Amino acid sequence: MELLSSWCYDGSLPETYVMPPERRSGKLIVPLGKSVSVIDLERNDRNETIQQILKAGEEYGFFQVINHGVSEDLMDETMNVAEEFHAMPGLDKERECPKDPNRSCKLYTSSYAYPREDFHYWRDAMKHPCHPLEECIQFWPEKPTRYRKVVGAYSVELTKLSCRILELICEGLGLSTGYFSSDLIELPEIMINHYPPFPEPSLTLGLSKHRDPSIITILLQGRIHGLQVFKDDQWIGVEPLPHAFVIISNGKLKGAEHRVVTNSRDARTTVSYFVYPCDQSLIEPAKALVNACNPAIYKAFKFVEFVTTFILKPDYTGEAVKELIIASQV
Repeated sequence: MELLSSWCYDGSLPETYVMPPERRSGKLIVPLGKSVSVIDLERNDRNETIQQILKAGEEYGFFQVINHGVSEDLMDETMNVAEEFHAMPGLDKERECPKDPNRSCKLYTSSYAYPREDFHYWRDAMKHPCHPLEECIQFWPEKPTRYRKVVGAYSVELTKLSCRILELICEGLGLSTGYFSSDLIELPEIMINHYPPFPEPSLTLGLSKHRDPSIITILLQGRIHGLQVFKDDQWIGVEPLPHAFVIISNGKLKGAEHRVVTNSRDARTTVSYFVYPCDQSLIEPAKALVNACNPAIYKAFKFVEFVTTFILKPDYTGEAVKELIIASQV
């Protein structure tokens, strides 16, 4: 498996990255989601902020936040160091990632399932856990030299922001304070995706339509367009706003179906902060939200079962995941 950042265009396209017609992106230029909520977290009216989050989560499954408490300088530094990492020679990147004996820091192309894929996605990715920070950071890349310092500070701030947003969601749903302070948010991870230019972007995808397998995702998407969300039977573009975060929710606040398209001119780098439960966490509808009028749509399962199905049995239809999680309707 060769990293895409090492690939040189010689006039021919790599066949395994050319999607079959039914899986291609279709129109590359899609309308921007002008109605997508941009939520100011410094708004004085807490109740109004909560209602905005709930409305955006129920309608779209995602929203953007501004005035979120993470410094613009730290966001810029994080994006710069992420771009610097993917700009390094392939061998240098490969040397930086296998230091952890548990192999929790991973560098790969397309997806985990690369060896079993018929067609590959046009992306390189590097991911690693970030909690507990003092244990994880020793296995992070040492190059670029400021990577650990910058991304360490960034992960601390994103932990605060994710807890803040989940607390607002809890309050809005009527859940007890601290509902998400247990093993449901125990294993946050950072993923740095890199999508190099592709000569014929209509033939490939950076990522196909999917929902994230996380409690919540906080995305720093940079200045290059590429993220699209499926809403009302059409794809809409998510406009990159300076120093804003894209928040992707899950559960009662529906998980947004989204994808990534490529372009022929500009490389695109993003930094995702995923909030995951621990493997043995029991994932089930909150009991406070289930009653005779609102029966459970999903059945209980361990998170490790979900991850195994999502990652080890990938399919772009999502049928394997649906079979695992959807409760039988009597």
